[in-house]
Amino acid sequence: MHTLNGNGIGLRTPHYHHFLHDTVAIDWLEVHSENYFGDGGFDLHVLDQLVQRYPMSLHGVGMGLGSATALQEQHLQKLKRLVDRVQPALVSEHLCWGSITNRHMNDLLPLTLSQQALNLVSERVDFLQNYLQRQVLIENVSTYLRFADDAMSEAEFLIALSQKTGCGILLDINNLYVNQCNHQEDASQAIAAFSRLPKNIIGEIHLAGHTKSELCVIDDHGSCVDAAVWDLYRTLCSTISAEIPTLIEWDTNVPDLSVLLGEAHKLEIIRQEVRLHHE
Repeated sequence: MHTLNGNGIGLRTPHYHHFLHDTVAIDWLEVHSENYFGDGGFDLHVLDQLVQRYPMSLHGVGMGLGSATALQEQHLQKLKRLVDRVQPALVSEHLCWGSITNRHMNDLLPLTLSQQALNLVSERVDFLQNYLQRQVLIENVSTYLRFADDAMSEAEFLIALSQKTGCGILLDINNLYVNQCNHQEDASQAIAAFSRLPKNIIGEIHLAGHTKSELCVIDDHGSCVDAAVWDLYRTLCSTISAEIPTLIEWDTNVPDLSVLLGEAHKLEIIRQEVRLHHE
C-alpha cells in the first residue's frame, strides 16, 4: 500500500487516454469509489492499470454516514471489495446524510451539528473502520442552510468525531470558503481550530472551484480555484503543515488535463513559498 505525498488530481473519464498512454506529471490520483463498484468493465480496467503507477485515494460520495437508516450492506460489501482490490493510500467519506426510509437522495445533505448526531456518526464511523480494517477520513461539506438546533461548529464536530473514533479528517478548503459566504462563518477560525490537532489527523486537503449566484455560493467543482481559497490554503500551509497531500477537484465542465495540472502546479508553488518562509 502506497502513501500519499505532494499533489493529486481527481481521475475523470475524459483523461483516461492520457493516463493510459502518457506519463502524467502528478504525484497521486483520487477516484470516486462508487464509480468502480462494478464487477468489470472499462472503468475498472483503467483503475487496475493506473494503480500500478500512481498512489490512489478512494473518495466515497454515497455512504451517507449520518442517515437515520442503517448503512447499506451491499454498499459496504462493494466498498470493501474495491479497497481490497486497490489497496489505496487513503479512504474517505463525507460528513453528511443521504437517505431516508427507502429513498436515496444522491446528495451530500447537511447534518444537525448536535450531540445526538455526533453519537450516531461516531457509531457509524467506528463500524466502517472496523469493517474495512483501516482508518477512514471524514470530509467537511458545503451547505446551504444551518439548523437552529446546532450545538457546535462543523470544525468542533469533526474534531470531536476524530477524538471519539480515531478517524482522520479530509479538509476541503473550498467548502470552508463556501460556508463562510453562505453562513457568515469564519473559515480562518476553522483552520485555527484544526491547527490545534496533532498534524497527522488531517490526512488530505481538497481545493476546488465554485460559482457565485445572487442567493448563495455553489460548490460545483467546475472552475479554477478562487483567489480567496488559495489564500486560505496558504494560511493552512503556514499554520498547520505544507506537507499534507492536496487534491485539485474538478467534476463539472471538466477541462483539458493541462488545466488541472496547471492548478496542481500552483499548489507546489505555494508549498515552496511557505517552506522558504519558515526556513
